[in-house]
Amino acid sequence: MPTKIEKDIVSGRDTTGHDWDGVKELNTPLPNWWVIVFAACVVIAAIQCLLYPSFPGVTGYFHGLLGYSQRTAVDRAVAEVQAQRAEAMNQIATASFEDIRKDPQLMAVAMAAGRIIFADNCQPCHGAGGGGQPGFPALAAGAWIWGGTLPVLQQTITYGIRSGDPKARSSQMLRFGAFGILKPEQIQQVADYVMTLYGKGEDGKDVSAGKAIFAANCAVCHGAEGQGNRTIGAPRLASRVHLYGDARETVVAQVTDPRMGVMPNWNARLNTGQIKAVALYVHALGGGE
Repeated sequence: MPTKIEKDIVSGRDTTGHDWDGVKELNTPLPNWWVIVFAACVVIAAIQCLLYPSFPGVTGYFHGLLGYSQRTAVDRAVAEVQAQRAEAMNQIATASFEDIRKDPQLMAVAMAAGRIIFADNCQPCHGAGGGGQPGFPALAAGAWIWGGTLPVLQQTITYGIRSGDPKARSSQMLRFGAFGILKPEQIQQVADYVMTLYGKGEDGKDVSAGKAIFAANCAVCHGAEGQGNRTIGAPRLASRVHLYGDARETVVAQVTDPRMGVMPNWNARLNTGQIKAVALYVHALGGGE
């Protein structure tokens, strides 16, 4: 309850006259510096409310005397970054692979752009880091069907494989079983021999019959030792890397009625600079030649 104002014997300050169970409140004014700072903050806040977007309205909001908008500022910043990237991508599009790799800054832009483009367009099929999956080549393994140099990669990415583009790479494997070219037992025999090419044949098993069938029907494309032929896109069979797997039943199925995938022609979606950037990125995954 209010009491008379008196002087506190400890601090020497006057009390406010308020007393709570013997506890008296001192009359301690705010420091002048605090009052000045507070008043300045109020004034600055009022000015900002006038200069920048602030008060809501019925159909909109007060845009401020300066007409400033964070959305506009962000859009402007994004446009500036895109313009910078476009300039760099134009340089990548016109420069040779050799010149790009000699320019550290340009190469850094190409690798960054290539990584993003790969993640957006290629990774769903070829896997993160180009690890591949059944039916989609492992780009980091170096087991190239058509070749792994930068110009070859650029051509493959640009026009695709069996994509329908006039310049697309195209190869066809005969359906040896579906067309009756080989009998089922002959396919079994050639499968036994093919497995020996990559070290998975049965020890001591006679594969001479399969070898003869292979020489007469398969060697013309895949090579006498299963080394493949990049000119026509015939895979290397004497390899630990296989597009659809290396199990015996997979080999039999592929000889009988082969699967042949399609890679899109990315020139319908990506420009030259983007294609060269992703080619550089793929080449750097570990399997580039």
